[in-house]
Amino acid sequence: MFNKGTLVILSMMLCSVPAFAEAPLITDDTGTQGKGKYQLELDYGAGLPQVLPGHEIVATLTYGVVDNVDVSIGLPYDWHTATQNGLDPAAQKGISDVLVEVKWRFFESKPLGLSVALKPGLTLPSGSEEKGFGDGRMSEGMMLLATEEWTHGALHCNVGYFHNAYNIEKDNDGFRHDLWHASVAGELTIMKNLKAVSDIGIDTNIENSATVNPVYLLGGLIYNVTENFDLDVGVKGGLNSAIPKSTFLAGLTARF
Repeated sequence: MFNKGTLVILSMMLCSVPAFAEAPLITDDTGTQGKGKYQLELDYGAGLPQVLPGHEIVATLTYGVVDNVDVSIGLPYDWHTATQNGLDPAAQKGISDVLVEVKWRFFESKPLGLSVALKPGLTLPSGSEEKGFGDGRMSEGMMLLATEEWTHGALHCNVGYFHNAYNIEKDNDGFRHDLWHASVAGELTIMKNLKAVSDIGIDTNIENSATVNPVYLLGGLIYNVTENFDLDVGVKGGLNSAIPKSTFLAGLTARF
């Protein structure tokens, strides 16, 4: 079996809590697609420097059920190098657990520029727990989202809880089941089709033995190629020893 500690570090490096935000942000906004409209996102993350060469691509499809309710499904694909039983590194790749989420914007005040949404979600055990790509059991959670918009930018705040379940007894004993997340992100329009974004947040450390919770800081750019097609790039940095120092992020978003 592969070194589970290495896989946990890779997971923390490439993603935070389950959530599909406007890439490259981790903090989500309250925006929805609109009834009958779709959005497809392809997001890539890689650890920097290549001390732990982990990579992840996530394909996320979102559908607007009604104007203020979206349903999304995300399929992550991971590949990395990990040490097997203390021997030479071996490459591993595969699909991780699929995430299904619903976003419901239940409050909106256009005069105030303020909106609030709830985002419940669950993971489906589609990844191999033996290889570290999944937990082997279904898990669930809930995120509270708030967005404040103004002429040249926006501010987003997230607070959420996720309950993890594990199929392997060693994981069940060694990892926390109750995980919390809090984060704040900002957007600023710096020219017609270009936005600068930043994001800071804290998560519960998944390891039971850990005493420090990972804190991250992220910065990036979003370029609107057309009204319905975006390109993004960013760098996520760890602000303490509980999270790897840097991760490169890139992606594209298409709406139709």
